[in-house]
Amino acid sequence: MHNFLSWAAQRPDKVVLIHAETQESFTAARIARRAQRIAQWLAAQQLKEQDTIAVLLENRVEILELVLAAREAGLYAAVISTHLTPAEVQYVMQDSGARMLFVSSTTWPSAQAAQQALEMACCSVDGDTPGVRALDDRLAAAGAAPLQDLSLRPLGRDLLYSSGTTGRPKGVRKPLFGPQYRHQTDPEVANTQRLMQFGEDVVYLSPAPLYHAAPLRYTLRALDSGGCAVILRQFDAEFSLACIERFRVTHSQWVPTMLGRMHKLPDAVKSRYDLSTHRVAIHAAAPCPVPLKRAILDWWGDILMEYYAGSEGCGTTLIDSKEWRERPGSVGRAISGVLHVVDEDGNEVATGETGRIYFEKGGEFSYLNDEAKTREAFNERGWATYGDIGHVDADGYLFLSDRRADLILSGGVNVYPQEIENALVAHPSVDEVAVVGVPHEDFGEQPMAVIVLKPGHEGNEALACAIVAQAAPGLSKVKWPRRVVFETRLPRLETGKLLRRVLKDRFREDPNAGFDVRAAVAKAL
Repeated sequence: MHNFLSWAAQRPDKVVLIHAETQESFTAARIARRAQRIAQWLAAQQLKEQDTIAVLLENRVEILELVLAAREAGLYAAVISTHLTPAEVQYVMQDSGARMLFVSSTTWPSAQAAQQALEMACCSVDGDTPGVRALDDRLAAAGAAPLQDLSLRPLGRDLLYSSGTTGRPKGVRKPLFGPQYRHQTDPEVANTQRLMQFGEDVVYLSPAPLYHAAPLRYTLRALDSGGCAVILRQFDAEFSLACIERFRVTHSQWVPTMLGRMHKLPDAVKSRYDLSTHRVAIHAAAPCPVPLKRAILDWWGDILMEYYAGSEGCGTTLIDSKEWRERPGSVGRAISGVLHVVDEDGNEVATGETGRIYFEKGGEFSYLNDEAKTREAFNERGWATYGDIGHVDADGYLFLSDRRADLILSGGVNVYPQEIENALVAHPSVDEVAVVGVPHEDFGEQPMAVIVLKPGHEGNEALACAIVAQAAPGLSKVKWPRRVVFETRLPRLETGKLLRRVLKDRFREDPNAGFDVRAAVAKAL
């Protein structure tokens, strides 16, 4: 078995995709035929290898058909977030160099101005988009045109854009696989099969948007492995549990926010569903609080596998549940690339010391149309970084501290927000917490804690002091939050990634918000 198209002809009637909400199912033959037909049509439109198509769709089967078609035709598929503004959609369409755009009636309003401004060819996948010709009509008009030989083209790939949490999103462009990979298993798929037990019996639940790297790539890996994928239009905590039971899900992938929402369901709801088929639960994308992960392990059993990686694919670490119980908070050891931690001068630090995380001999990538950002991601030795800070223990297990861009420089001391967050979230009244640096006239910056409380707790000065006082003994004084702000929610992407920039921008203008707790905490201790 090499990839989806190579085995679909052998098992055409196998159901390989299910829409959870409608329970509509799609066979291997149906998806394979559509993907191959679209690939031929794209080639007939004079799209050459390494050209790009743009896909702006809600979670639906056509995303997978179009990405598979692009792969067959040697093209890049830029799958665009449906939450971008029209101006951001236009930026991605233009930056990616896309030759053609695919929309639905739902997403067309976000793309119409951009499509007209760029005069880009456009197709609607649902046929209900006024003024946009339907893909099916275009395919029908093409008729039975002679088939082109696409076998000598390289295999196409996705061209995904960063979340833009620290600025404008950037396209991550990876080299295409050569034609020989049409007769081999993609190395990334092979690793997933080996490490995460993906095979013909996998039923993979993807509750997240397919425009994100992990949901799209793991859904395709399930198909490439001969398995079945179940996709949700949008995440819902109880419905996700119901899907595990209804579709006998074996594998799933989550972000910590999703795990947290499922954990908060009443015990009566959580015990309602049979999760006995569920044997591998993958999670990544954001740090998972240690208490939450312990609670999920106690509920689901030791089936969690956590990895650290990124759209760039320059390196990966992985940790299973048993390893994590022995090293709470770790994201594992390197399974792709050689891990290094270096200081500001590029020298490797000693075991246990904190520095910038790099991978040697990882995958190749570049940021599209941004040579400067690409150069910043590599050091003089050619090692690549996602921009994160952390340390490695004596056994090679990686522990993340923060992103470099999130560091707080207070009185000349580097302060890592995640270390403070981990200490604050241990208080029984705290549900979520984010720490950001705000201006301070003497120290340059000082830590501010933005806290979401659990239901039944009211934010006030006394509670703010109690939360910081409980965390303070484990933190040096420079790391004590000086101010505490209570909020009802934190700004996050669907992936669970905290939009720390939103908080930074807000409280940079209001550094005296909330309660000043440092003096009271120092006096209490």
